[in-house]
Amino acid sequence: MKRFALERLKEWKEKPNRKPLIIRGARQVGKTWLMKEFGKTFFEKVAYVNFDSNTRMQQVFDGEINIERIVLAISAETGISVNPENTLLIFDEVQEVPKALSSLKYFCENAPEYAVVAAGSLLGVALHKGTSFPVGKVDFMDLYPLTFQEFLCALGEERFVEILRGKDTDMVTMFKSKYIDRLREYYFVGGMPEVVQTYVDTKDFNQVREIQKNLLNYYQQDFSKHAEISLVPRLNLVWNSIPMQLAKENKKYIYGQVRKGARAKDFELAIQWLLDCGLIHKVHRIEKPALPLKAYMNLDIFKIYLLDVGLLMAMTGLNAQVIIDGNRIFTEFKGALTEQYILQQLIAGENVEPYYYSAENSKGEIDFILQGNTSVIPLEVKAEENLRAKSLKAFCEKYKPKYAVRTSMSDYREQEWMTNIPLYNIDRIGEYLRL
Repeated sequence: MKRFALERLKEWKEKPNRKPLIIRGARQVGKTWLMKEFGKTFFEKVAYVNFDSNTRMQQVFDGEINIERIVLAISAETGISVNPENTLLIFDEVQEVPKALSSLKYFCENAPEYAVVAAGSLLGVALHKGTSFPVGKVDFMDLYPLTFQEFLCALGEERFVEILRGKDTDMVTMFKSKYIDRLREYYFVGGMPEVVQTYVDTKDFNQVREIQKNLLNYYQQDFSKHAEISLVPRLNLVWNSIPMQLAKENKKYIYGQVRKGARAKDFELAIQWLLDCGLIHKVHRIEKPALPLKAYMNLDIFKIYLLDVGLLMAMTGLNAQVIIDGNRIFTEFKGALTEQYILQQLIAGENVEPYYYSAENSKGEIDFILQGNTSVIPLEVKAEENLRAKSLKAFCEKYKPKYAVRTSMSDYREQEWMTNIPLYNIDRIGEYLRL
């Protein structure tokens, strides 16, 4: 399976001032596979240690942190002769041993020649419990489910990715029906590695759904296993309410729809826990579309999306044919599904933090507002070929942004005030972000 993150890891390896690297991401997004694949591809040897239920390695870090002693213990544990020139050290589930996490500071300061990569699915939760963190002594990389282009690569269709990445919009349009078919498949399958691999191997949507349901159950078991008992019911309520919240015309998160009479203080901790685990994305409303966007963010008004479009589909229980064949009954939720898809591509592919905008006492809403290098870019999302963009037009007339983008199933086209980018080629928005 091809993950574009491998290129970023290669860049990290070659950095002259490289620090130990922490890979963050939800459970089951492929962190362990990625670290091992990175070691196999770019190093002669890999010393892999999983700290989950590893009492021997826990004892190694119990005493005073001594890098020579730690490296010797890792060599003994893994059977690998660790050499800083050609060996990758992997610390998996590092949050299980807080002192192993702290040791990254000493690797940075006293032994920077070692290449150390660490990962922990519940790292954010562990930090809230007071785990010591090596601030300023580590590099970070976030890993998400497979993007649409990675999904195409998994299906053996790299040539179609090359076409999307080229500048030939006519060529993209020629294969439009192919991209739309694959995009609808991606809406159902999503980007969780095990799910994608199941689809690649079987092309069976029923098996795909079974794996997705298992993952959803696995996450809910994590709530009971790792969260405080008093928080678990609220985690379940927030988690299960996400499809319902996104199905509304106004997708703003409303606590009262989670539980009648509920207020922010009742569910803030649960939302933060899910954020720390990487299971949800929070998109805040901005009061004014100006640089920097964070300065105009409203902390109290936001939308919540899931980590993966396929898992969102699984939570709704919708049959594959409803999405693949374009059932007419399936209209309102299609907008939410498309927004979920676009959000994933923006975060994983373009590494941006999206916001959204709506004027006070107005129905007009811009689905996403992005901060480019020199401008604020409004992005309106349309599920089909609908070319009306009333909200975007009104926004542009009021604020006169340098660039405005609509994404839909329509072909690439430039107008005086706006550019339409096909949903399946949304990565092209990166051109505007970099201007």
